[in-house]
Amino acid sequence: MVHQYINNGYHIVLDVNSGSVHVVDEMVYELIAFVNEQENPGNIEKKVISLAVDRFKDKYDERDIQEALEEIQELTKEGMLFTEDVYEPYLKDFKKRPTVVKALCLHIAHDCNLACQYCFAEEGEYHGRRALMSFEVGKKALDFLIANSGSRRNLEVDFFGGEPLMNFDVVKQLVAYGREQEKIHDKNFRFTLTTNGVLLNDDILEFANKEMANIVLSIDGRKEINDKMRPFRNGKGSYDLIVPKFKKVAESRNQTNYYVRGTFTRNNLDFASDVLHLADLGFEQISVEPVVAEEGDDYALRMEDVPKLCEEYDKLAKEMVRRKKDGKCFNFFHFMIDLSGGPCVAKRISGCGSGTEYLAVTPWGDLYPCHQFVGKEEFLLGNVEDGIVKTDVVDEFKCCNVYAKEKCKNCFAKFYCSGGCAANSYNFHGSINDVYEVGCELQRKRVECAIMIQAAMADEEV
Repeated sequence: MVHQYINNGYHIVLDVNSGSVHVVDEMVYELIAFVNEQENPGNIEKKVISLAVDRFKDKYDERDIQEALEEIQELTKEGMLFTEDVYEPYLKDFKKRPTVVKALCLHIAHDCNLACQYCFAEEGEYHGRRALMSFEVGKKALDFLIANSGSRRNLEVDFFGGEPLMNFDVVKQLVAYGREQEKIHDKNFRFTLTTNGVLLNDDILEFANKEMANIVLSIDGRKEINDKMRPFRNGKGSYDLIVPKFKKVAESRNQTNYYVRGTFTRNNLDFASDVLHLADLGFEQISVEPVVAEEGDDYALRMEDVPKLCEEYDKLAKEMVRRKKDGKCFNFFHFMIDLSGGPCVAKRISGCGSGTEYLAVTPWGDLYPCHQFVGKEEFLLGNVEDGIVKTDVVDEFKCCNVYAKEKCKNCFAKFYCSGGCAANSYNFHGSINDVYEVGCELQRKRVECAIMIQAAMADEEV
């Protein structure tokens, strides 16, 4: 499968199955498209050459056409163009693969001090009751992770909410317990803290900088946008309180190992302005992501918004290229793609590992496939004391992959999104093996922009 597109003046060809990216001139771009139309694009026969010359002779020199076709054929022989799908045959063994739990999302607090309008956790309650995780439950969760991690040494734990700083004493106790267990079991915990910043202070920051491998800071961008969607329960906005704190976090961590993470909605379809606003505030690690909401919500994104949103991604990508050339670069999470190697086969096919390698733990110790499934009783897998009891649900998630989703099979972005979010698929279609169409459209545009940025940077180096 080959995907071709033009972005910011670059003619880009992506060989989907190999992951090879080619930045070519207009003639080669058109010839690749022509070859791709043939019955057997992997073999350029004399007849194909003759047909190509006949079609393009009025536009390009005949010798140039033939030389370009020879180069295309050579790339094909080298496995960099018109390659076959080698992953689908792997699927039979892939479904049987043994999995271990390597990451937990600990819901330290089902409570929050903000009232964000789009919150899937319903102000921290997750369709249930407000609660704080006890140390005993958290301790059992870490014990469960260690016991089910097999020989894997590096383990991930995200302190999540609601707002986890509302239960910070337990966070500290669990980190201390985890550090003790590392030595006993030869494990290495990588802790992450996700916070809205309201309760951040110097003591918490000092602890986080010592113990947290990553910090995720929630902010939506410009003051008017953030305060509309992320107010306190009295309606007052949170921007003025959190921005100075977030700047201090970023600088104290030398602009690495953190993210300012926002959500854009129908209220700010011009979300590129929010990303650039955060960059202008001095943040160098930025993630601003599309809201996923029910169609009836006035802030929900709709298919009719996609063209405008794609324009915004293009606008942002071009501006990032300009800033990089001026030495004012920043990272945007959705434009970060590794074109040199990419993830392992399992990740290319199945994604985040929710329900198998990654689980969410409620304050009372229940296990769910991820934080977005919490409260949906059909996905309650078990608890930290008894372990996983619904193995059939785990098996269902194990088999959730790009080949189980009909809409993914012919999508050029499938090995970058790995089939998309299972929770979004379930929420919109009642099945984890479907897709969220708006999200798919935006994902495809992000992949195109990300590749263009790397092409532009490579061009600058030359």
